[in-house]
Order: sequence, then structure tokens, then C-alpha cells
Amino acid sequence: MKKNLGLSLLIISIITLNSCKEKGIWDDNIHLSTKAVEFKAAGDSITIKTGGTTWVVSDISVDGKYYYDFTGIDLQTDSYSIKQDCFDVEHRDKNTLFIKVEANPNNVKRIITVGLAAGDYGDRVTITQASK
Repeated sequence: MKKNLGLSLLIISIITLNSCKEKGIWDDNIHLSTKAVEFKAAGDSITIKTGGTTWVVSDISVDGKYYYDFTGIDLQTDSYSIKQDCFDVEHRDKNTLFIKVEANPNNVKRIITVGLAAGDYGDRVTITQASK
């Protein structure tokens, strides 16, 4: 009897430890179809599909300048557009992210990132745009 109880406790402990995750660590629930893209200097766009449906655009950066506060945009809706600086980022529907970037006027490549969040999980699309 004691042997069975000890074995049962050992099995329960192993199952419990394997199912535990650090607080705040979620599995990928966005499932981006692509995470890295190269754009032409003249401007370009891409449509990215997601497997998850509850994500929002959390931030956008252009060469290290971050955009967080999307005033007047309801990020909880299925469709919205964020237009600033040289980009247009659209949450077209639950599974579609569209990114359009204007021509790069600089002699160096431009790096643009679009951050997405779903619960405690975050992911990012990185765009490298060629120099003029």
C-alpha cells in the first residue's frame, strides 16, 4: 500500500511540475506567418496571416523611434489602421496584419518593427528596408 501511495505521489508530482510554467510565460498564441521581411527602397507592403485571433498591435518602431500611444484608435476592434511617420499598419481582420511602408529617403537601410501582443505573449515582425 505504501509503495503504491509513494509511486502515485511521484507520478502526480512529475505531472504537476511538467505542467507548470513561469508566471507570465505563454505559448505562441499569435502564430505569425512570417516574422522577418525585406522591403525595396521605393516602398513596399506585405500581408501577414496569423493563426491566433485575439492579438493587438502593441508598438511600432522606425529606426529605434517607438510609437506606443495610438490615440483615438480602438485596438480591441477587429479592424483598425495606424498611420504615422512613414508607415501604415492595418489590423484588417482577426487573422490579417497589413504593413505598408513609404520610400526610404536615407542612404542607410531602415529597420521597422511591429509588435503584437495576445495576453502575456508578444511577438514581432521586423522589416528591413533597403537604402535609396
